[in-house]
Amino acid sequence: MQNAITELEQLTLTSRAKGFLKETAKWCKFLSILGFIGLGLLFLSSFFISTIYASMPQATSTPFNLGTAITIFYILMIAIYIFPLYYLYQFSVKLKKAVTSKDDEVLASAFEMLKSHYKFVGVFTIIMLSIYILAGIVGVMGAIV
Repeated sequence: MQNAITELEQLTLTSRAKGFLKETAKWCKFLSILGFIGLGLLFLSSFFISTIYASMPQATSTPFNLGTAITIFYILMIAIYIFPLYYLYQFSVKLKKAVTSKDDEVLASAFEMLKSHYKFVGVFTIIMLSIYILAGIVGVMGAIV
């Protein structure tokens, strides 16, 4: 067991692996920035949708304001999606810094951010699948009754 730990501590990155990591950092940064821009556009569009729904004549016949409900839903989705994007962005910044400075601690911190990103996405996926299954069961029960 001790031998396996010593071998892992002596892991070295070849120049080819460093090149792959640099390229990965660039793509992660690009995707995370694109995600932040998308969240900003979603935030702005949530208020436009609220205004559009408020100006519709059938909007006054509903017991609740649909535009406000959509705005709240969009803002909730933004609050959820900002975390994995933040983790992905931090991974890219720290990975680039670690590869250029050859700092093992920064590299470990970068991979911690990647772990957090995938952990968040994984838990969120499990929650969404559970909601889909529950909705399917409710739908089947409603069709039976």
